[in-house]
Amino acid sequence: MSRFSLLTAALVLSGFSAWAAPAPVAPPDSIGVEYRNNKLLIRHRVTAGETIYGLARRYKVPVEDIVEANSGQKGQLNMGQIVLIPRTRVVLTPATPARPAAPVAVAAPASAATRALATDASGNRVYKVTPGMTLYAIARRFQTTPAELARLNGFDADHSVRVGEVIIVSAPATGAAGPAAPVVAATKPTAREKAVARDAEREKARDEATSPAVTPEPADAKEAPAPVRVNEASRRVTESGLAMVIPTDASDKYLALHKTAAVGTIMEVRNIMNGQAVYVRVIGRLPDTGENDKVLLRLSKRAVQRLATPDQRFRVETSYVP
Repeated sequence: MSRFSLLTAALVLSGFSAWAAPAPVAPPDSIGVEYRNNKLLIRHRVTAGETIYGLARRYKVPVEDIVEANSGQKGQLNMGQIVLIPRTRVVLTPATPARPAAPVAVAAPASAATRALATDASGNRVYKVTPGMTLYAIARRFQTTPAELARLNGFDADHSVRVGEVIIVSAPATGAAGPAAPVVAATKPTAREKAVARDAEREKARDEATSPAVTPEPADAKEAPAPVRVNEASRRVTESGLAMVIPTDASDKYLALHKTAAVGTIMEVRNIMNGQAVYVRVIGRLPDTGENDKVLLRLSKRAVQRLATPDQRFRVETSYVP
C-alpha cells in the first residue's frame, strides 16, 4: 500500500513540474519568435493593407528599428512577407568566471557605402547633401537611422537638410588609451556589401552627371513640371509637417491647399514614413482655422492614395519653387 502511495505522489509531482516549466509564447498576431545577436525578434506575416508604420504602432517599436532589423526594408510591404519586429527584451547569458577586462567602446561596423565617403579633419565620414535628399533618405542610404544622424550633427528630430550641407554619417571608433591592437586581416566583402557599394557608386556618378538636378516626372503627365534651372534650385523651399485630405474633394487629380504657396505652384509631396512621393498643383489657400492650425497642407483623395497611407494625419515633406 505504501509503495502505491509513493508511486502516485511521484507521478503527481512530475506532472506539476511539466505544467510549471516556462515556454516562450509568441504574441497572438505573430507566427513565432527568434533570437538574433542576443535580441528577441518577433516574426510577423504581413496581411493586406499593412505598412511598416502600422506595424510600428501595433508593436510600439520605432520605425527605424524595424527598417534596421529587416536589412533596410523600404516602401510598401507585400502580403505574406515575413517581417522581423525587434523587442526590448534581452536574453542574458550566464556569466563565466574570468578576469575582468577594461571596457572598450567599439563602433558598429560601417557599411560599404559609408566607407566610400570622404573624411573630415576629425576622422568623421561626411556626406554633402544633393538635391532631393532628406535626413530619412540619407539614413536609409547609409544603413543608419535619422535619430543617429541627428545625434552626430546636433540636429533636432525634425531637421530639414539643405542642398550643399555637409552631414556627419559616421564617427571614428574610440577606445581606451593604450597600445594599438594588432591588425587583423580583413575578410572578403559579402555579396550584399558589394551590391551596396555598386549602388553607391552609381548614385554618385548620376549626381555628378546631372547638375543641376531634374525633378522626377510626376504620375499625372498632364501636370509634369519643367526641369529645375540653376537659379530655381537656389530658391527651392523645403518644408515638413502634417498633411490631411481635402474633405470636399471629388476630383481625380493631384491637388493641394497650402497656407503660403501661390495658386498654380507645382509641389513635390513625400510621405516620410514610406518614401512614396507625388507631384500636386496648389489650387487655393488653406485657411488657418480649426484643425488646420496644425496642418501644413491638405491633399486631394487621389494624391493621398498615391502616398499609400492609411492614416487621417501623416507627416510629409514638401519641396517647391515659390
